[in-house]
Amino acid sequence: MKHWRIEQMDWDSFDPARVDPDIIPVVKAASVVERNGVDYATYLNNVFSDDPAFRDAADNWAVEEVQHGDALGRWAMLADPEWNYPEAFARYRESYKLDLDVDRSVRGSRTGELIARCMVETGTSSFYTALADATEEPLLKAICQQIAADEYRHFKLFYDHMHRYLKRERLGVWRRTRIALGRVTESEDDELASAYHTTNEPVGRPYDHRRCIAAYMSRAMRYYQPKHTIRVTGMILKTIGVSPHGWVHGVIARVVYRLIRMRQRKFARLAALAS
Repeated sequence: MKHWRIEQMDWDSFDPARVDPDIIPVVKAASVVERNGVDYATYLNNVFSDDPAFRDAADNWAVEEVQHGDALGRWAMLADPEWNYPEAFARYRESYKLDLDVDRSVRGSRTGELIARCMVETGTSSFYTALADATEEPLLKAICQQIAADEYRHFKLFYDHMHRYLKRERLGVWRRTRIALGRVTESEDDELASAYHTTNEPVGRPYDHRRCIAAYMSRAMRYYQPKHTIRVTGMILKTIGVSPHGWVHGVIARVVYRLIRMRQRKFARLAALAS
C-alpha cells in the first residue's frame, strides 16, 4: 500500500530558479535505479519462494520503488525539458540487467540477503534525506522527503524479516558485519555507473565505468553532512547487532563522514580528468 501518490504532490510548486544544475544528473540517475525495483522484487520472490508473507511485502515494496522513480523522473523532465525519462529508463534496462534466474541468495543465506537489503535502504534513506536538505527547490525537497520516509520504513521491513530468519540461521555479529560492509562497497558497481551513463551521457557514447561512477559519486557524495552519517552509522550498527548509542557510535559516524569526504574529493579529481 502506497503511503503517498505522485498526483498528491504539488507539481505547480516547481521553481526552476531554485534548481541547482548539478543536482539534476544525480536525480536522473536515481530515477531509473528506483524504477528498476520490479526486477529486484522478482529476484527476492525467487530467493524467498516458500515465504508468502515476505513475497507479498517485497511486491508492495517494489510498487513504492517504482513510484519513487516515476516521481524523480517527472521532476527531472521539468528541470530539463529536453530529457525523456521513459526513453532513458529503456536504455538503462538494456544496459544493466540483474540475474533473475536464481533460487537462492547471492549472499549465502536469506539472513544475509536481508542484511544486504537493510544496507541498501540505509543508503537510500540517508541519501534522499541529504538531497532534501541540500536542495532549495521546493518540489524536489518534498519528493525527497517522501522518498526518504518510505526508505526508512523499507529498512524496518527488511530488518524485521531479518530477525525472523536470524532465529534459524544465527549469523554472528562478525559475519553480519562482513555482509553489510560488502554490500556497502557494491555502491560503486555498475548499477549507479550505468544509470549515470544512460541518463546523462549522449546516446552512442561508449560506456566507461570509471568515468561514470566518478561523475555520479563526485556529485552525490557532496550532499552528505555529519548529521546524515550519524543516521547511516546508527542503522548499520543496528543491522549488525550492535547498540547504536554512546561514544562509539559518535566516533564511527565521524570516521564515516571523513571517509565520504575523502572519496568525494577523489571522485571529483577523477571526474575532472575524464571530462
